[in-house]
Amino acid sequence: MDRAARSQGKLTTSAAPDCPAEQALRSISGKWKPRILRAAAEAPVRFNQLLRDIPESNKQAITNALRELENNALLDRTVVQQKPLHVEYTLTDQGRAIVALLRAMEP
Repeated sequence: MDRAARSQGKLTTSAAPDCPAEQALRSISGKWKPRILRAAAEAPVRFNQLLRDIPESNKQAITNALRELENNALLDRTVVQQKPLHVEYTLTDQGRAIVALLRAMEP
């Protein structure tokens, strides 16, 4: 890091934006994504269960995090054709790998 960047408190990196490590970090960054991934690691999880398990969140925040995790291929969304109709979220293989890394970082 050069002196000007240090004096302004800015962190600079030489990594390319398509760096796999940066992509992985972006895909799980956020307040609720790690908690959602850990909840889905135990068993398929439903939206309302996430709201109960993460009471400090809200519907919009959980919805956005679920969409991003699904778009990043970390969660699969399945509509269960039972009465009542409901949606379950399960980890993909990539999601299981991320959860394993998150667990490895726990104290």
